[in-house]
Amino acid sequence: MKKIKVILSTLLCAAMLSCTVAAHEKVDIRLNGTDTEIGALLIGTTTYVPFDEANEVLSGGTAEIHGTAEAMRAVTPFATISAREGDCYIEAEGRYIGANNSIVVSGMLYVPIRSLAKIYNADVVWHDSTRSVDLYAAEGDTLTHGDSYYSSDEVYWLSRIINAEALGEPMEGKVLVGNVILNRVESSDFPNTIYGVIFDREHGVQFTPTVNGSVYNTPTEESIIAAKLCLDSYYISRSALYFLNPSIATNFWVPNNRPYLTTVGSHDFYS
Repeated sequence: MKKIKVILSTLLCAAMLSCTVAAHEKVDIRLNGTDTEIGALLIGTTTYVPFDEANEVLSGGTAEIHGTAEAMRAVTPFATISAREGDCYIEAEGRYIGANNSIVVSGMLYVPIRSLAKIYNADVVWHDSTRSVDLYAAEGDTLTHGDSYYSSDEVYWLSRIINAEALGEPMEGKVLVGNVILNRVESSDFPNTIYGVIFDREHGVQFTPTVNGSVYNTPTEESIIAAKLCLDSYYISRSALYFLNPSIATNFWVPNNRPYLTTVGSHDFYS
C-alpha cells in the first residue's frame, strides 16, 4: 500500500508540475542592481531562467550557445556549461551542480537560477514582495575545476557504493544512496569518512556489497555523476540515514525502528 501511495503521489506531482508550467509567473532579474532582459519564470517554488539568455547575461555577453532546446552548451571564458532536458544537474568544468530538472517551455531550455548562479559564483536573493531576483556576481571569480574540487578517494568509494547499491535505479535513487553515506559521515553515530561509513562494522555489516564484493565493481558513468552531485552538496534528503530493498531484505530492524521517509525505485529510505 505504501508504494502504491508513493506512485500515486509521484503521478500527482508530475500532473501538478505540468499545470504549474502552463500557469507560470514571470520574474524580473537584476544583475548587480541593473535590470536584465532574462525571461525568468517562477514554476512552483523554483525560479527558472532560459539557459541561453542567462548565460549571455552572466558571462557579460561572451557566451557562445550551441545545441537545441533539449540539450545546450554555453562556451564562455569563465566556463563551458552544459544542461539537458530532464537532468537534475548542470555540468561545468568537470563539476556537477544539482538542480531541479531542466525543462523545456515554449521551445526554450530552462534551468533553475540558483544552480546556474552557483557556477558563476553569484549570490541569489529572492524578493517575495516584488516577485523578483537580485543576482550579485563579483568580477574575477572563477569556478574551481572538478579535478581540483573533488577528492579522488571520495569519488572512488562513493561512486562504488552507489553503483553497488543502486545499479539500475533512477538518478534520484542513486543520489539518495549517496546522501545516506554523507549524512552518516556528518552524524556522530557513525565514522567520519566515506570509507569508514561504507566498511563500518561496529553494529554488524552495514552494506551488503562490502561482503559480496560488488563494492569493488567499476561504477557506471551515472554512478560517478551521482557521487559528484552529492559531493557538490546536492541533497534530496539531509536526514536519510538508512535504506533497504524490502523485497530482498532479511533484517527488518530499520523499518521497525526508524521513521520512514520515502521510496525511490526498489529502496525504502529512513531517517
